[in-house]
Amino acid sequence: MASAAEQLAANMNFGALAKATELKKRIWFTLGALVIYRLGTYIPIPGIDTAIFATIYQNQAQGGVLDIFNAFSGGALERMTIFALNIMPYISASIIMQLLTAVSPQIEALKKEGEAGRKKINQYTRYGTVVLAAVQAFGIAKGLETLGGTGQSAVIEPGLFFQLSTVITLTGGTIFLMWLGEQITQRGVGNGISLIIFSGIVANLPIALAQAFSLGQTNALAILVPVSAVAIIAFIVFVERAHRRIIVQYPKRQVGNKMFGGEASHLPMKLNVAGVIPPIFASSLLLMPLTAAGFSGGAGPEWLNWVVANLGRGSPGYLLIFSALIIFFAFFYTSIVFNPEDTADNLKKHGGFIPGIRPGKNTATYLEFVLNRLTVVGACYLALVCLVPEMVSAEFSVVTFYFGGTSLLIIVSVTMDTVGQIHSHLLAHQYEGLIKKSKLKGRRG
Repeated sequence: MASAAEQLAANMNFGALAKATELKKRIWFTLGALVIYRLGTYIPIPGIDTAIFATIYQNQAQGGVLDIFNAFSGGALERMTIFALNIMPYISASIIMQLLTAVSPQIEALKKEGEAGRKKINQYTRYGTVVLAAVQAFGIAKGLETLGGTGQSAVIEPGLFFQLSTVITLTGGTIFLMWLGEQITQRGVGNGISLIIFSGIVANLPIALAQAFSLGQTNALAILVPVSAVAIIAFIVFVERAHRRIIVQYPKRQVGNKMFGGEASHLPMKLNVAGVIPPIFASSLLLMPLTAAGFSGGAGPEWLNWVVANLGRGSPGYLLIFSALIIFFAFFYTSIVFNPEDTADNLKKHGGFIPGIRPGKNTATYLEFVLNRLTVVGACYLALVCLVPEMVSAEFSVVTFYFGGTSLLIIVSVTMDTVGQIHSHLLAHQYEGLIKKSKLKGRRG
């Protein structure tokens, strides 16, 4: 039997959007913020010759880890603009804070303090973002001074002033995007950080599609790329919506002459708890030696040249290690974001229990057993989604990250989350309308 909320959601019509004034304001604010972000991806940093840098990037960085970062930045890295670092330092700082939460009792205690602790952790994350952005910006500044092509340098006037201005510009761009993402989350629709990455990937999809078709030698590519992309997207939607529902029972309790509780609820556990983090980590770690070899021009150490020769994208060794890294990071990250012992303690505090399982340690053991089984399936799903595009790219000699599994995972996940929030706003608006109508009827009666 569907609940009243489910029945209302099933009958919900997007025609109600015209009456939802608050939701329209949020959507317009989100679109305006994303337009500002996209404009910033075309403003180059001071002191850089964009034409020379574009030539160097195409010759040396294509297909490496910089290609992944460029996709996340919406092409800002390829154009070396003020948003070249994008929001990646903030994501790295957030992941580091999550890792520290698992190993540091002090930060774990902050997490349990509620809203006050969450604000402190967010503040530490911001400080970490500034530090990481400054370090990465300095590395980019030093790297740009060493780049050259056709006898010319990518930097107009190398030196301390260029390094300082680059660090300030790129760090400021990351801090602005961090602030913009928080504003979208608070005043717009969806998760602001995710939407910034999403808009960067989607903005370059038409160009990537045209490049894929231009590189194809037969008409098979023109059919296979969109068909495989649609099939993978449908598969991602199906799996991302999959949950394992664990029944949770709450005991009855008597207060005075009335009986409360006794209802049954469920604890939803996603099939893919780790999200898109495992493919991102695996891609970055595996492509770093390939990128380093590309910048060294083959003059690096012997072991690095051997790695490039035997672990090229699409090779059996690359696919095997890539899938192994994805599975490893899926288990590793899941163990960080979901703690069965904390969940079991929370259920015990609120009087909830799983039928047939004793509260406390037995509940934690059962949840860990279920979580491990779900993670096995989720890790295999992530590996499959990421390997199929890699094999297609290797078969047709098309190297593009925009049709990779990680990009498709981000696009689908962010779209589902944003649409879900829009549905929630529309649902709340319809509830408000029903309440107002009931009050008017009550007054007339």
